[in-house]
Amino acid sequence: MQESYALTEGIVGVPLFSAPLVGCAAADDPYFQRIHDDEAILGSKFVLPHEWLPGAKSVLSICYPFSAQVRESNYENLPTPSDLWLHGRIEGHDFIHATDIKIAAWLESQGYRTFIPALSDRVVVEKRSPEEAIDRPMFTSEWSERHVAFVAGLGTFGLCTHLITKRGKAMRLGSIITDAPFDPTPRPYKDDPFAYCTKCGACAKQCPIDALSLEDGKNFQTCWEYLEETKIRFKPRYGCGKCQLEVPCETRIPAPEYAYLNE
Repeated sequence: MQESYALTEGIVGVPLFSAPLVGCAAADDPYFQRIHDDEAILGSKFVLPHEWLPGAKSVLSICYPFSAQVRESNYENLPTPSDLWLHGRIEGHDFIHATDIKIAAWLESQGYRTFIPALSDRVVVEKRSPEEAIDRPMFTSEWSERHVAFVAGLGTFGLCTHLITKRGKAMRLGSIITDAPFDPTPRPYKDDPFAYCTKCGACAKQCPIDALSLEDGKNFQTCWEYLEETKIRFKPRYGCGKCQLEVPCETRIPAPEYAYLNE
């Protein structure tokens, strides 16, 4: 739980999320092994579902799209995240964790076992050096909510590396591993991890620190340094989110061949 502080007038009572999306992946889906094996993604540090929970059969991934109020609050003042966005980013994640615990408790009441990697002190996150992070994320982790959501059929990645779902990419994610035998969610995008992105470059124009470009993709070092600055300016919160807003993929899949999924 994050340190609390007095909320700006107008934030209390504002809904943080709209209706969630739920996807499911088989625990032995070969895509998890690919994430483990591909050094350019997360590499060998990614821990497979059955290593967290022996006998695991399913991985539930839950997407929580930000509400219109949260998104629109962050449209203005390009270099500065809004108070409501920061609240959704941090306290919103507390809500997601609490929801994960509720879902896990219900599954356990039905006789199934569960494990929530994001809440485990076993999860190790390591920072790469600036040289190692030129074309890949600044951090490597034993679990990635975005990659799990990709495997679970919820969406594909965009230029800014956020996940694009049928409710867009302005959202947060949670996941639960269980030995409950759920049917996997079909992946309409097959093998293309960027299928939903049109490479329009709109997110690059929204970035307040020029950390994105069509030519070079995302500069993870520049983005990370800016987020570190926001930790100082907005303690105990941090964030930005500008590349997720006022873009074609804010609330939908922009790729025409997948537009039917938005319905």
